[in-house]
Amino acid sequence: MKNISVLILLATLISCNKKEMADLIVTNAQIYTVDENFKIVESFALKDGKFIAVGTSEEILAKYDAKEIINAEGKTIVPGLIDAHCHFYGLGLQQQKVDLTDTKSFEEVVERIVAFQKDKNVSYITGRGWDQNDWEIKEFPTKDKLDKLFPTIPVAITRIDGHALLANQAAIDLAGVTVNTTESGGFIIKKDGKLTGIFIDNPMDLIEAKIPLNNQQEQINALIDAEKICFENGLTTVVDAGLNRNIIELIDELHQKNQLKIRIDAMVSATDSNLDYYLEKGIIKTDKLHVHSFKYYADGALGSRGACLKEAYSDMPNHFGAMVNTLENFNKTADKIYKSQFQMNTHAIGDSANYVVLKKYSELLKDKKDRRWRVEHAQVVDLKDFNLFKNIIPSVQPTHATSDMYWAQDRLGKERVKGAYAFKDLLNQYGKLPLGTDFPIEQVNPLLTFYAAVVRKDLNNYPENGFQMENALSREEALKGMTIWAAYASFEEHEKGSIEIGKVADFVFLDTDLMKVEDAKIPQIKVLQTFLSGKKVF
Repeated sequence: MKNISVLILLATLISCNKKEMADLIVTNAQIYTVDENFKIVESFALKDGKFIAVGTSEEILAKYDAKEIINAEGKTIVPGLIDAHCHFYGLGLQQQKVDLTDTKSFEEVVERIVAFQKDKNVSYITGRGWDQNDWEIKEFPTKDKLDKLFPTIPVAITRIDGHALLANQAAIDLAGVTVNTTESGGFIIKKDGKLTGIFIDNPMDLIEAKIPLNNQQEQINALIDAEKICFENGLTTVVDAGLNRNIIELIDELHQKNQLKIRIDAMVSATDSNLDYYLEKGIIKTDKLHVHSFKYYADGALGSRGACLKEAYSDMPNHFGAMVNTLENFNKTADKIYKSQFQMNTHAIGDSANYVVLKKYSELLKDKKDRRWRVEHAQVVDLKDFNLFKNIIPSVQPTHATSDMYWAQDRLGKERVKGAYAFKDLLNQYGKLPLGTDFPIEQVNPLLTFYAAVVRKDLNNYPENGFQMENALSREEALKGMTIWAAYASFEEHEKGSIEIGKVADFVFLDTDLMKVEDAKIPQIKVLQTFLSGKKVF
């Protein structure tokens, strides 16, 4: 009997000391969980792609064993980063076009086009990224040089914001546009009764309708290229602001084949055909794809003077910008979406466009506290209208502020600019502020988003005291905007956006502590590793 008792005791002790098996344990890290208390921990364990424990290294190692244990050696870990407003598919397509970002003159634009065509020899040249505000001569270019260099090859190059396009005569002829072509929801710029080649907002469609469509392999290549860039930058979820059904279905197919891994929240472009199809089909939710919102355009962009303002542009008398859709169409679309479970996310840049959107949203949502309808950009807001964001999510892109700050006051004047890029004021109204980049309009790097939100300077430390610093975010607010608040804006805060038990194990190793490093060194922070569902993807 005595021997049996000893055996039972030993078995009990072994049983008590037996550890639970995890797939991966990370120890000795500086982990910003971004939970409700913004807790900082040392360690976590995960299994089957989800976090199962969070705490000190001692606690985790006492309870769990794993096939793989990573000693982080004090490195910083944050939740998988989320870009709350970008153009993921557009980034991929950009890899197959002339890259015109950061050009310092139209001459440089032309040089890049010539070099691209010499290398690729395409039948229709497209590109994106030029910005006349970065040139010494801050005026829209004309098509004259492109006409001489490419008299028979169509050329269509888009401004960085996607709201203005320069086409040469070959592209204009292919589209059947003449000096007498009528326009609405935008502008065709003419000089001395002749076309300059510049098309702003809706008239761009005339040119773009004749650009050859990408075949499916090119579409697949674009999505895979974009994923690689995003993983390298620590992004595990992207919110693509405006996709058509064919690309959404291609993404779903690639997800199912495991050829594409990144999590994608796809805003559906609010065309009539897309509305009809998805309103009948309903919301789509898989572990990688979420289709639950429509992207609608109210106006154009401030840089191309297409943003719709209540009063004329300070640097262009009698010019107010324009709504790109009629008020009747906007109201009808909002009413239709309201009757469904879908979210409505409307691009609004100018104070007039923001007011129109906020007023309609407020009327529809007055008794609905959790529809989470969004205003994308909310870039210029009349100081009297900020209170309308109480029940409406402002979705902003901090690097737009540091890209536009050089000329924003010229466009808006000293008083009106106070309501522009007002991130803190918007946060104070709604209580949450999802942050994105609008890439490829801006750079993909989310650490630049963090820097612009907190420091509000460019990479050359300009301006010395920051741009309108009363609207800077704290570091904690900025990190929340790139994680848990971005997840909330997509109705996904219970499954991602923080390092908590039960949530997907998306996380990122950084080489520097973004919460403590001096301001000037934030842009130099590097992503060391990116994990999606506990698997290393970069």
